[in-house]
Amino acid sequence: MGRLRNWYTEKERPGTGREAGPGHAGYDVHVFEAVLARQPRRPLDFDQRMQAVRAFHAMPEAENLAAANKRIRNILRKSDTTIPDTCSDDLLQESAEQTLAAAISEQAKSIQPLIEQRAYTDALRSLAGLQAPVDRFFDDVMVMADDPALRDNRLALLQRLANLFLQVADISRLQ
Repeated sequence: MGRLRNWYTEKERPGTGREAGPGHAGYDVHVFEAVLARQPRRPLDFDQRMQAVRAFHAMPEAENLAAANKRIRNILRKSDTTIPDTCSDDLLQESAEQTLAAAISEQAKSIQPLIEQRAYTDALRSLAGLQAPVDRFFDDVMVMADDPALRDNRLALLQRLANLFLQVADISRLQ
């Protein structure tokens, strides 16, 4: 992996005999770390994810979504409760969490075929559409509510969101 990291992240140095491979020079190390976190085993799959994350990283939505994913990972890690496997629609009280839940469900359906086809760039481009509902959720909803049922349901919603992105890479590492 160290050699692979150098191959992706090394800048071309003309005249030194140390030119990077075609199309691979100068990947951001954070892009490499985001893909590596998923531990793809096939070189072609690794490369497809690298290209997708590089394209996503250049998008205007990437910074906010990377920050949101980092925040989600921290919230989930610090949670001292067992997070339910599913999110209950009956417990979605705030408009922002209802909107986010609907957007996540829609994205899960639309990106699944893309993930199966390893069309990771298209999947991340589609997931970038979640920026507005994610931002609104964090602005309007208190995740760690006093009511344990609400809190656990919100944690389950955030886990679903994180899992969508994790199908390609750990974009929280793009910060």
